[in-house]
Order: sequence, then C-alpha cells, then structure tokens
Amino acid sequence: MTLNMKRIKYILTSFIALLFLTSCNELDLTPEDYYGSGNYWKNASQVETAMQGLHIRARTYYWSLFQMGELRGGTFHVGASMIGTSLDAQQIVTNSLSEDIPGISNWGSGIYYVIFPLNQFITEVENGCTFLTESQRNYYLGQAYGMRAFYYFMLYRTYGGVPLITKPDVITSTSAEQLYVARSTAEQTLKLVKDDITASENYFGTSASSQKVYWTPNATQMLKAQVYLWSAKVATGDHAAGGQAELTIAKNALQNIMGQYSLLDDFGSIFDTKNKNNAETIFAFRFLEGEATMANVGYFVAEDRYFNGLFYTEEGKKMNDTLEVLNASPHLLRYVYKWGLFESMNENDTRIAATFLPCYSPADSTNTTFKPAGLLYRKTLGSINAANNRIYDADWVVYRYADVLLMMAEIENGLGNGTGAADYINQVRARAYGYNGDLSGFSTAYPAEVYAAGDFADNELAILHERDKEFVLECSRWFDVVRLRGKDGKSICFSATSGYTDVDDNTQKPVLDYATQSHMLLWPINVELLNQDPLLTQTPGYPTNYGDRNK
Repeated sequence: MTLNMKRIKYILTSFIALLFLTSCNELDLTPEDYYGSGNYWKNASQVETAMQGLHIRARTYYWSLFQMGELRGGTFHVGASMIGTSLDAQQIVTNSLSEDIPGISNWGSGIYYVIFPLNQFITEVENGCTFLTESQRNYYLGQAYGMRAFYYFMLYRTYGGVPLITKPDVITSTSAEQLYVARSTAEQTLKLVKDDITASENYFGTSASSQKVYWTPNATQMLKAQVYLWSAKVATGDHAAGGQAELTIAKNALQNIMGQYSLLDDFGSIFDTKNKNNAETIFAFRFLEGEATMANVGYFVAEDRYFNGLFYTEEGKKMNDTLEVLNASPHLLRYVYKWGLFESMNENDTRIAATFLPCYSPADSTNTTFKPAGLLYRKTLGSINAANNRIYDADWVVYRYADVLLMMAEIENGLGNGTGAADYINQVRARAYGYNGDLSGFSTAYPAEVYAAGDFADNELAILHERDKEFVLECSRWFDVVRLRGKDGKSICFSATSGYTDVDDNTQKPVLDYATQSHMLLWPINVELLNQDPLLTQTPGYPTNYGDRNK
C-alpha cells in the first residue's frame, strides 16, 4: 500500500499515543494528560483532544502542500542562487521525474499519515462515543470528512487514482499481505472525494463557525468549489471533464461563502503575525513562537553573512539589514522565484513589495550600472522576536477570500460570462493598486491596468497571471497551470504563455512539452512503493521495470 508495510501499524498506534499526549489552545502543543489505550474515546474531552491532534498532524505536513502544489509550476529558478548555493528540489522544478527520481516519495511525502488517523476518528465517532451530543458528533464528523476529502483531493490531483483506505483496519492487520491495496481508478478516487464532501456538508448542516485554524463548514465549501472546478475542466484517467454542470456546483459553493469575508485593504497585512484571524482568511494552519514554526520558509532568504553588503538596489544603494532581510540564520538560500515573475508586476502593484525583494549586482567594474541578481521572498517570513531572532510564525494560509473571487472569475469564464470574469479579476487587482472596493477609482487612476474581457483563452491567461501575482508560495501555481486552458484547449502548462523568463534566460517556455511530457500532468510513484506492494502499478506514461501487474 503506502510507505513500508511493516511500519504502518506502528505509525497509527504511535499517532494515537501522541494524540493523547497533547492538547491545544489554538493548536498549542503543551503536554497535558496521557490517556492510556484502554481509555480512548471515553469522554467528550478526549474526542476534542483527538480533533485537535488531527489538526496538529495536518499542520505537520504543510510542506507537502508546497511540494505538490507549487514547485512544478514553472516559476522557480534553476541552477544556483545569487549567493552561490545549489537550489533544492531541482528534479521537481525541472520536471525531471521518473520512478527512480520521483521528486516526492510515499504518496506526497506521507499524506496517508494524515488520512489514517482521520479514518480512525471517523470510525470511532460515527460508531461509538455515545456520550457526545448530536450536535457535537455532527460537527466533529463534518470536520473529519472535510479534512479527509482535502487530502484525498491532493492525492487525486497529484497521482490520479490512488489506494483508497477509509477504515482503520490496518491497526488489526497481522501481516504485510493484509495491507496490500491496489490503486483505484481516477473516477473512483474522485467519487470518494465528492462523497466525503457531501458527508461533511450533511454533518455540518446549518452550523456556522468563525474559526480560522480548525476545519469549518466554509472550508468544506471552499474545497467543494476547488474539487468541482477541477472536475469540470480536467480529464484524468477514466474521469471525463464534467463541464458546465460541475462549474455550476462550484459556483453555488462559493456563493455560500461570499459576504462572510472581505479583501483586506493592505495586501501584506494578510500575512502579518499581528493580524492573524483577519477578515480575508478562511482557513489556515496556525504557527506560533515556542510551539511550532514553518522553518522551511527560511530557505527563501539569505543568512545575513551571505547577503549584507554584497547586493544593491536597482538605483545602486548597497543592501543591508535596514531592508529587513535580517536574522535568517541558520538558513541558506535554497529556493528562488524567477525574475520574470517579479517583472510581470507593475511598479504600482503593492504585491511586489509585500512578496519580493529584488537584488542587483554591478553590471561592470565601475559600479555605476546594475543588473538583476535574484529575488528574495518576503510575504510570510514571520516576525523578529525579543532576542532579535527571526521566527517563522506567520500562518500558512490555505484558503482566503481572494481565491473565492478568482475562482468565481474562472467559473464565470467557463459559463460564457467573460464580463463577469473580468469584474472578479478587477476586484482583486483594484486592491493590489490601493483601491479595494472602489472599481471606479481604480479605473480612473490606472485605466491601463483594468482588465477588459477577451475570449475564453484570453480570460484564462489573465486569471492565471492574476493568480501568479496574488498567490506566490500559497501552493497553487502547479494546479493552476494544469487546470486552466490555453488557446488550443489543452492545459495551459503546454503553452509558452504560462512560462516566465529569468535573470539568465530570456526565453519564455511552456512548463511541459506536450509531445514528450503530457503524461507528466500526474506524478510517478517511487520504486520503493512498487517494491513493497505487488498490487501497485506505476502512473501511466512513466517507464517502469514493474510492468502491468493487473494483467
């Protein structure tokens, strides 16, 4: 099935033990009481602790969302950074994937580690826990089914059909053979996702919640919109794209959310550690100093000693800590966005300063002219604590209101309403230019930046480029270029218009070559998985030494 078969049982039982070692105050990991195995699922407090533990476990895998949703999208620099460090995950960035070099292993670096405990929770709460009130039980199950759908949808978009495990039977398995599970079809996998969303909706009922860091009814509606938008447009394996009927379902899901959130006036304040739980955020993983931080984001900035005094602004001012690129220790620069993404932003777009710090180097020995050197990332770098150390304690935002608007733009475009699509694009763009909620003022001040509807493909490209500027490092770009369509009707990742130039490459290239890489819309599974489970087959299109085991 997944991972090493001998470890699955250990993983689950260890997780359950860990679950009851912790409690949460907004996902605080402070140790509390230990509930022994004979006392599991005996009172409401334990169930609440279990749900908190599920969110902790989900948060632990935030980097998998980045690996699966961002890295392959064609926006990352290839080679070395401006300080000479080799860049990470180059096989993913360059789409050089095979069963021997899969980029990520074990089904998205271990997504089943999140799914297995959700299965256990659903089984226990659905079939037992009679001490819970009906409203408690329903709300917990609404959360659990929504979260499980979220992670199976991540797997579906990444691999197509995957092994479908929905029961905690692995805990009682006595041999590896009992744990072998073949890949289901793409359609079967997508059906499970949609069924779980329906279950989540039914259990939530008319419940409402203003929570941001726990799964809520509105998180389920955001996921539903994503799933049906994808299902409407992307054919995978035996799943045929559903077209306008599914776009309408996605639209209805988003309309259930609209009016409950709003765009913040200041784009950068969405990610400010002093502004958590803001009006734009719908669902996020909470990070706090002294509890858990997303330290991997530190690999997007340069440690002071490798940066200070070595680079310049475009005007020739030597850059240093006064530009707040300080205290990134102990990290080296390992991920760099392409320069062309930065250049695609108008100088009056406030998202530039909130997202990137452009660095320049002398173009000649006189230090009078300067050329692009590279980009440092700024958006979710957290805060500087009392000891003058950088703490990566910004929340990892999964869903926010800008995504509602740009998904609505894509849906309206698919339904033939290009004017409506343009209106949603301009709402997001107006905020970026300082005119949130004032489209008239935006159009007067920046008439050249107002988007006027074109044909279907023009609108798709405009939506992609708006998403590119809006959602840097929000795990969206790869999925966007797969889902959005080019002028030929294929995924826009096969079109050069989806590509960006770079400091050392002025050629705009497609993310994937259609003739040789069309199978790479899905990822391969690693050879170790094929070794461990004789029922598994490789993702179609990838050369394999394991043949077709289903024959």
